[in-house]
Amino acid sequence: MAIQQAKVFVEDLQRGMFVSRLDRPWTRTPFALQGFYIRDLEEIRQLQKYCRYVYVDVVKSVGEVGVKLRKITRAATEQASSQPLPGKGDYRRIPVAIDCKPVQVRHNSYAVPEPARREAPRARQLHDRIIRGMHEVMVQLQADRPLPTAQISQTVCQMVDSVLRSPDAFSWLARVREKDEHTYSHSVRASVWAVVFGRHIGLRRHELVQLGVATLLKDVGKLCLPDEVLKAERRDPRAELEYRKFVGYSVKLLSTDPNIDRQVINIVQCHKEQYDGSGYPRGLRGGQIPVLARMCGIVTFYDEATNPRGVEFPVPPSKAVAQLYELRNSTFQEQLVVEFIQSIGLYPTGTQVELSSGELAVVVEQSHQRRLKPKVMLVTDREKKLLEKPRLFDMAVDDDRKMALVNKGKKSLPEAGLITITQDLDPSHFPHIDVAKVRDQYLYEQRLPAFIARFLPSR
Repeated sequence: MAIQQAKVFVEDLQRGMFVSRLDRPWTRTPFALQGFYIRDLEEIRQLQKYCRYVYVDVVKSVGEVGVKLRKITRAATEQASSQPLPGKGDYRRIPVAIDCKPVQVRHNSYAVPEPARREAPRARQLHDRIIRGMHEVMVQLQADRPLPTAQISQTVCQMVDSVLRSPDAFSWLARVREKDEHTYSHSVRASVWAVVFGRHIGLRRHELVQLGVATLLKDVGKLCLPDEVLKAERRDPRAELEYRKFVGYSVKLLSTDPNIDRQVINIVQCHKEQYDGSGYPRGLRGGQIPVLARMCGIVTFYDEATNPRGVEFPVPPSKAVAQLYELRNSTFQEQLVVEFIQSIGLYPTGTQVELSSGELAVVVEQSHQRRLKPKVMLVTDREKKLLEKPRLFDMAVDDDRKMALVNKGKKSLPEAGLITITQDLDPSHFPHIDVAKVRDQYLYEQRLPAFIARFLPSR
């Protein structure tokens, strides 16, 4: 039987969804009906005031969002039904309770982010220094010399401060692949996602530095592995055991450096452990795994899912998020999975998207209070023809302008024509869209207008 209800966080609600249940009694909310269709933005805002998440009836939901929900849940059901039942001695497939306390989360611990364009030049310089620092780490390892960890830690401290000021500036640098990227770019990208994640849940600054340094240096032990093991697309059991030794090698290399924080080493040692105890090297589970190591594991998986080895283009974020979400409460703690997805947004900075108007765009900056209404750069018209020059479009501002007309009675909701994101795009299907060029135009061109208003033709 297909899944009937889906748990949806209020930030992700869309028109056409049928809300069948709340995360609290109906009597404690202003909603009189116990079940209703979302018809407009105001209903979503009301739900956001009273609820953290709701349950959506997949079958009753209508429109494009209903079709999408049914596809997702059908695929999840088919995958679950294809899994073999637990056999004799197959204890890992038997669901058991996992002892793990909820992670203390402190949302809004830091100031409202500054505009990405203000922070971008400084972020780019820091990013380049981190890349050079990781190159120096590899050179020193190959020459059997001490690692330049003091410089790395200092640069990560500056990166943390940059992300605290503006997560989007560094998110751009983690999202866009450069033509000259090196093999260790995964660690750099994952380190950025880790600090953005930590900022979202309110980690203290010293914890952000520990998490950033550990995620950056977690793979140094891979240099001790044979190339045939490290670069193999598929590993037999013996090669897999050899590959897993990289964690111990990393710990050994970092432990010889007096400049490395012991908590950093602890994160590195535990970042491949899994929530259900199926990880390595010690088979820790649940609360036995340090929180920062659990977070490191999540960002590691996400970056590997979005940037798989040997693939020319990144994978659409929605696919990586779907893979990650399927692993909640098995490989990863559900609470942290949900918080990570919220930290990067459903459409992370740098994502190519299609709008309900038919235009294609690139997300250039998040609206941190309204994740589904980011700033985007329009790159094609409605017929998918490239524009001579991309145009900036602030979806949240456009929404507010149109809703003001609706509230004044000057237009009905259908006449207002609210613009939504219908889907994110597979970059390999649109190689003619130069995301790096869009980034540079938005972040670094001084004469680009702050906002270009765009009016849809009246129907």
